[in-house]
Amino acid sequence: MKYENKVKVQDCDINVYTEGSGAVTVVFLAGNGVTAPALEYRPLYSRMSSYCRIAVIDRPGTGFSSDKTSRRTVENMVAEDREALRLAGIEPPYVLAAHSLGGFEAVWWANRYPEEVKAVLGVDMGVPEYGVEQGKDIPESKRISMVRRQEKMMKTIAKDGFLARLLRNSAENSSGLLTGSELTEEEKKLYRELFYKNVARPESTEQAELIPENAQKAHDTGNLGCRCCMYISNMKVPGMKTTWRQAGISFAERCGAEYHLSDKGHMMYAKIPDEMAENFLKFLRTNGIISAE
Repeated sequence: MKYENKVKVQDCDINVYTEGSGAVTVVFLAGNGVTAPALEYRPLYSRMSSYCRIAVIDRPGTGFSSDKTSRRTVENMVAEDREALRLAGIEPPYVLAAHSLGGFEAVWWANRYPEEVKAVLGVDMGVPEYGVEQGKDIPESKRISMVRRQEKMMKTIAKDGFLARLLRNSAENSSGLLTGSELTEEEKKLYRELFYKNVARPESTEQAELIPENAQKAHDTGNLGCRCCMYISNMKVPGMKTTWRQAGISFAERCGAEYHLSDKGHMMYAKIPDEMAENFLKFLRTNGIISAE
């Protein structure tokens, strides 16, 4: 299967993988640190693409895309996403399927360009309020120090030596895709290659540094103005007073979103893709966003 489909956005080659067909496109927005989005989210989108069109954007520094040319602010990333989709021939309307920090982009995009976005699907997405709280609960110097330690570890892991092998299940195989049956052997080989190619890229570090800033910008756009269906995990985040789950539920209830709780972790899309696809498709059909057929 060919995953490469690059378009030129400014001076960056951005890869946009797509499959399926339909009047509405479900656009997957990857979480920070996801090194091969088109493979990472395959368990979920492959179960949806028979009923709608899907698109997966490799943001700069991930997948097959090249290095960033702009600061990793939410407005710059959304501008790149929108232009990449346009150049790939994928026009609105969109449904934004956001994982982790992709949630900030989804909220900002949906509220700033409501004519483009029909709905948001939260794949255990980060909600703006939680990112804002992180900036308050964790002193800036400590937070940046944590990001730098993570960056240093990723650079060591990227060498694919002893530490990489020691941390295999929490690094290259953190979603379990390398030992599962969702990917072919050829896809697993490609997944691993892309992991070591991208795991220590500076884009991930910069995006982590900008969490409070990007969260605040998304928060300032107001409550999510479109329909939303969310899966929320019980992920643990050190140093936070409010839990990830509490923040997700609060956001969902305030926005009138449908939500589902899961104990399958932050990468639940690789653990319960059948359940997630079924509920997401049901939500989209019930709300008249995709055909009921």
